[in-house]
Parts: sequence; structure tokens; C-alpha cells
Amino acid sequence: MNLKGAEIARYLARPDPSRPALLIYGQDAMRVSLKRAEAVAALTGANAEEEMRLNRLAGAGLRKDPASLMDAIKEVGFFPGPRVVLVEDTPDSAADAIAAALQEWRSGDAVIVVTAGGLAKSSALRKLFEPHREAVAAPIYDDPPGEDEIRRWLQEAGLNDVSPEAMRDLIALARALDPGDLRQTIEKIGLYKYGDTAPLTPAEIALLAPATIEADLDELLHVVAEGRSDQFGQLMRRIEGQGIAPVTLAIAALRHFRALHLAAADPQGPAAGLSRMRPPIFGPRRDRMARQAQGWGVGPLEEALSSLLATDLALRSSSRAPQMALMERALIRVSMIARGRR
Repeated sequence: MNLKGAEIARYLARPDPSRPALLIYGQDAMRVSLKRAEAVAALTGANAEEEMRLNRLAGAGLRKDPASLMDAIKEVGFFPGPRVVLVEDTPDSAADAIAAALQEWRSGDAVIVVTAGGLAKSSALRKLFEPHREAVAAPIYDDPPGEDEIRRWLQEAGLNDVSPEAMRDLIALARALDPGDLRQTIEKIGLYKYGDTAPLTPAEIALLAPATIEADLDELLHVVAEGRSDQFGQLMRRIEGQGIAPVTLAIAALRHFRALHLAAADPQGPAAGLSRMRPPIFGPRRDRMARQAQGWGVGPLEEALSSLLATDLALRSSSRAPQMALMERALIRVSMIARGRR
């Protein structure tokens, strides 16, 4: 049986222990590993490793020793409880050994969980599992986790009260992070919120989410966009002290103001425009940038972008002018435009 769409995540969260085997495969090794761990934990319950109810086999070794899989599924454990034989990193050459084990599998034997990398349609493993009436094939795609999966991770982390705004930001964060990083972030949020009965908020997510750009550089660009020239000098000196190159600063400034321009031009409003960007901008940073875009407007932002682009070209030219001084002057000019609109 071949799973498709949303039924893949639902089945792997609660696999059927009466089925003899499960194939989990995909290009992304991290995604396959996460799904494998989830399925095995659901099949065996707690303490499977300690009670020797989980047997691991290398898939590449089955070609030389096909009987090892048969022995593993028929083995009688010392501890009571469901058993799983995990066959990892399995090549197509192991298909015959798995087919023989499936043929001899009986109720009460250990469930076989097979993992593999990306498999073509012509793969022997897929040809074995997909048409099989009892075994299950679960392809893992590179799509970000959906809302149902994120809610399940939240519940496992003890986070049952999540505001709609926080859920929206977590879905946006799922498009920017690998699934493993997202799950670790949710676990970290769960520890932070331990004993706190208040709903999870976007501010708490932004506080604990992995940083995407250096904090001082981010704050400098906010200061420029908000026309707070009184704070500019101190931040600029700090940026210089960190050794950030002028070209790097120019690229970051262009990225920030292009985002503001797209947000200001969005027919559904700046906040909606920022949420749809790739990677998305969320939480308090999105709200702050939405206010900036609203205050600037499309025309002045085009003027700011033109000034920054000219500076970027000058930095990449053969000019002998001090590069950091050029960049600083451009940012001051943009900051003065913003200040004039306050």
C-alpha cells in the first residue's frame, strides 16, 4: 500500500501494528530520520531500547546475510511488549531478503521498519511495498511540516494553548527551518513555557527562534528605516568593530528596504506582504517592519533603494574612496529621508 498526501503524516504518527512492514524513504535524510523515530516510538512505546524490543540491522548487510532479518523478526524477546526490527539505509539489493521475511511474517512477529534514501519508480523496494496488500510505503517529501504536525509537536512539548497568531508564525517558521531545527525550537519553547499557563505568543516565538541575521546589524537597519539618527552613530561603530564588510552591510540594507518596498506595495497591506516573503518575516520583527513600510510609502522607498543601489555599485567599483565611509553616508542619507517623514 502506498500512502499519499496528508495520510502519510497521520499514519506515521500512529502506524498500524498489525501490518508486517513499513518503508520510509526520501531524499532528505533528516526528514526520513524524524519520521522513522516517530513511527518506531509509536509502534514500540516507551523503553524499547532498554528492554531490547528494538533490533537494528544495516540494510546493506542483508544481501550477504538475508537470514538475519528472518531471525530478528521471529526472535522471542525477554521483555513483553511490541517489537520492531529497524532496517536502516537500505539499498535495492536487500529487496529479496525483505520479500522473504514478509512472506514468512505472522501475527506476533516483530514489525519491520525499513528506511531508504530517494527511490526511483523502478526501485525494487518500491515495487515490493507499493503493491503489497499488507506492507506500507511512506514517501517523505521536502515539504515543510503542516499545521497538524506542528500541533502534534506542540502537544508533545506541553504547549496546548497556542494563539492563532503564534500558530501562524510557527507555520511561517516551518518554511524557513529544517524540520529537525523546527522541532528543537518547539521543544526549547516548551521548556521556556514550563509551568506558564498563558497562551503562547508571537513575541515568545521570536525570542526563542534561531536568529537569521546578526542582531546588531538588524537593529542598525531598523534605526535607519525609522529615522532615529541619534542612535545611528553608536550602532555603526559597533558594526565596524565586529568586522562586518561594507559590501555585506550594503547587501543587508538592500534586502531590508526591498522587503519594505514589497510590503508597502502589497494590496493586502504590509503585514500580509511580509508574511508571504521567502523566507517569511514574522513576529515582532514583522510588526515593526510593517509600521516602517506604512510610514515610508512606495515612492520614498524607491528613492531609498536607488541611493543604496548606487552605493552598492560604488563599493564594487575601482573607486579608491573609503568604503565604510561611503556606506555610512548612504545610510545617514536614507535615515534623514525617514526622519523627514516622521
